Amino acid sequence: MTSSICWVHIGDLHMEEADGWLSRERLDRIVAEVNSCVGDSADFVFLPGDNANHATPEQYRMIVEALDPLLLPWRAIAGDHDFEPGDLANFEAAIPIANRPESEVIAGHRCIFLDIVSAGAGGPDFRVTRHHRNRLLRELARAEAEDQTALVFMHAYPGDLAADGTAIAQALGDAGVGFVDTGHTHYSELLNDGRVIYGATRSTGQIEEGNGKPGFSIVCVHDRNPSWRFRELDGPWPHVQIVSPCDIRLMTRPSDPRQVPRPGEITISAKLFGTERPGPVFVRIDGSDEEEMWLIDGLWSAKRRIDEPGLHRIEVLCGDASDQIEILVRDVEAVPKRDLPVAPGHDCHAIGAWPVAGIEGTQLGPNKNGRDW
Repeated sequence: MTSSICWVHIGDLHMEEADGWLSRERLDRIVAEVNSCVGDSADFVFLPGDNANHATPEQYRMIVEALDPLLLPWRAIAGDHDFEPGDLANFEAAIPIANRPESEVIAGHRCIFLDIVSAGAGGPDFRVTRHHRNRLLRELARAEAEDQTALVFMHAYPGDLAADGTAIAQALGDAGVGFVDTGHTHYSELLNDGRVIYGATRSTGQIEEGNGKPGFSIVCVHDRNPSWRFRELDGPWPHVQIVSPCDIRLMTRPSDPRQVPRPGEITISAKLFGTERPGPVFVRIDGSDEEEMWLIDGLWSAKRRIDEPGLHRIEVLCGDASDQIEILVRDVEAVPKRDLPVAPGHDCHAIGAWPVAGIEGTQLGPNKNGRDW
């Protein structure tokens, strides 16, 4: 059965008073834009950790106040800055337990929120306790048993863990996790280690790329196809996002026709945000003439034939707004053999710059090439 989930990712806030509460002002604006332009087209909002820069009660108070007008439900996990006092007491006191679940089924997907902070010694000493490791494996098994797509939310990539990173990444790959959403980097980035897609979104409070412009990402998983786009704040609307098939950069299952279609009729689906009454929505394949799409169950869809194997460009357009992906069409006999993954969950698998998705590929952040915050 086709399933679909969508969420908004607001990057690491690093809320603090030393910069004049800059993150508060930015978060207020993001909340207002999400309310007015995303609305109920998404299922929830995700905060990936490093919420309060020094984990003080006042910093958390500012965060909760700013999120109070948000119309969508929100979920938060802890990052190393939230653990700065040596525990998560202030984080847990400020963030209601309903907003920091360990796992939850949302839109038919099993969402697993993984704590990689509180087992370490502070700073970037990321570790997973035996409890959380066992819980992760148990939740992944439940997702398989109940025919759900598992999604994982954690502060950093498995490759950043001080211990057990490879084992965690292998478990995610073995379970066919649909997407892993993370923070920590401060820059927008996507990894594809051949089995799992990992995403990170530009920090809200400590920005070095994009001329310092804040924003948020929109992540969708439709029929196990991931899509990801970063939007700078105050950008033009509507927002168009192709959700199926997936771009070749995000392909992890080369034998699955949902990701690598066979020659013939292909269903193209896109999601629109930011307009209640959009104008006509069109699809264009390899620069051909535009053909109209139709609204079916909340998605703009069209069935089009692509008979020639190989790489093809798909564009979806609505007025001045558009999205574009490249897909691989391949005969079933041409599906390749696959070797075991190398360095799973590590940023050596970053896909690099992808302007259409809003990824600059500069890795400008304190964990790579950025300033010493």
